[in-house]
Amino acid sequence: MSAPACTAPVAFAALVEYWLGELAGEAQDRLEEHVFGCVSCTARLGELAALGAGIRAAFRDGALHAVISPGALEMMRRAGLRLHEYPVAPGGSVQCTIAASDDFVVSRLAAPLGGIERLDLVSQAGEGPELRLEDIPFDPAAGEVLFCPPAALLKTLPAHTTRMRLVAHAQGEQRLLGEYAFNHTPG
Repeated sequence: MSAPACTAPVAFAALVEYWLGELAGEAQDRLEEHVFGCVSCTARLGELAALGAGIRAAFRDGALHAVISPGALEMMRRAGLRLHEYPVAPGGSVQCTIAASDDFVVSRLAAPLGGIERLDLVSQAGEGPELRLEDIPFDPAAGEVLFCPPAALLKTLPAHTTRMRLVAHAQGEQRLLGEYAFNHTPG
């Protein structure tokens, strides 16, 4: 049986902010008062939490390509996850690997991100198909994009080179911000 409809549903963005712990003070108090007194909004928050748990599990299992924030990287470190980080400048290349005991690899793609409206990440492992992640999250002030390829897949790959490109969109134009090469050796 479904929950009764809410007459003043909480905006999805506000539920996400609450779930991520980004609300504080009066905003948090108001949301909690409503959500915990509203069966419909409580159910929506539960669905959001279940979705988040599924995404976290898929990410933790190394099944997803993901662009992460510096805060997420710090949380991974604090959680004691085994990480290999590979910083690379535009036009650069790096020797990289992933050991069986590693949890994640983080590609740190340096780039000038100021003034960019939208950013895409294009990746191709060896002669495989090209993967395009469109409209990825980024912080213009950070000067880098943090990308986690699926660890489970990386652990199965032979020696190869993965090429990545950051493509910026601004004022209706596209431009290449940087090309990066990751020379992978099995761990």
